[in-house]
Amino acid sequence: MNVEHSGDPYIKDSMREFGETIFAEMSALAVKTGAINLGQGFPDTDGPQEIAELAITAIRDGHNQYPPGLGIKKLRDAISHHQMRFYGLEFDPETEVLVTAGATEAIAASLLALCEQGDEIITFEPYYDSYAASIALAGGVRRVVTLNTPEYTFSIDDLEELINVKTRAILLNSPHNPTGKVFTHNELSQIANLCIEHDLVAICDEVYEHLVFEGQHIPLIQYPGMRDRTIQISSAGKTFSFTGWKIGWVCAQPALLDTVRTAKQFLTYVNGAPFQHAIAEALNLSDHYFENFLEDMRVKRDCLSQGLEKAGLTTFTPQGTYFVTADIEKLGYEDGKQFCLDLPVQCGVVAVPNVVFYDNKDLGSTLIRFAFCKKLDVLEEAVERLQTIESLT
Repeated sequence: MNVEHSGDPYIKDSMREFGETIFAEMSALAVKTGAINLGQGFPDTDGPQEIAELAITAIRDGHNQYPPGLGIKKLRDAISHHQMRFYGLEFDPETEVLVTAGATEAIAASLLALCEQGDEIITFEPYYDSYAASIALAGGVRRVVTLNTPEYTFSIDDLEELINVKTRAILLNSPHNPTGKVFTHNELSQIANLCIEHDLVAICDEVYEHLVFEGQHIPLIQYPGMRDRTIQISSAGKTFSFTGWKIGWVCAQPALLDTVRTAKQFLTYVNGAPFQHAIAEALNLSDHYFENFLEDMRVKRDCLSQGLEKAGLTTFTPQGTYFVTADIEKLGYEDGKQFCLDLPVQCGVVAVPNVVFYDNKDLGSTLIRFAFCKKLDVLEEAVERLQTIESLT
């Protein structure tokens, strides 16, 4: 969600609640104040050098024109292999894999293709801000189930009560941004049962699939009855630290994939031809890469989480992703947004207020999110700066 409602007299009503994203606003504040930016979720180092070199080679070899609409075959084959390698899922790269301009386009295309005006989409709050915007763009109506601190649990009864004849889909993000929650087998099984019982489509955002510290990432599409009603979405940006390349993908049964492709082809049509060649090789990196990537992020998670606790905040240790949520209530602050505006000026660190990810504003008012996908020495410096945080109260 955005920070302020739009005052644009030309924008349609369904988009009036959206303006500049909170990430753009806080990143701009980081530049203005010279603060350490732990707000926006992008790494401060590039991914594997050998993968970057492959992109350069692809450019030099002339892979610079439109790739095939589905994506280059080499990448679709690699995605198919990845799904079998990690989850035992079989997808035909010719009919069940689609390359997109990141996961964000995949989600938007899915909603645009599925939603009739007034259809309801259920998601979990706090939610990634583009979900709300994409639902609005598609003419849908957003319904939310709250993930409750400290464990970010939810009531399956609350979820079922939202389902009615207008419900079209459940939009699920696991591992979950911004909370770091990894949905459990029991939770996923209950969600799957509701999808089947009420004939719903599941749109699953799994971009943090390789960043699970506790628990296990289980794709919803694995559950009985879900293979034909699930749109599984992921991307290379988070796993390989090339967020600017915007290479994502959809895996789904042929009819659902065609549905998404119908909308996607009129958004970007295709994208990132040379980067597709590089990511095809990245997906085939050894287990050693994925294990080292996870352990590096675990060290960074613990560094920041412990530093936040030492600074007097209550933290909710994430099971996955590269974000940690903290509660500022113990410091005497009640307004997370104002706290985040003050923090870079007073302490030289930028965070994001979680309230912008909630429909139920009171529940997120004292929660803020930090990203730890930064160099360890940057996190250590941020932690040192945050020890002066009490001076804000």
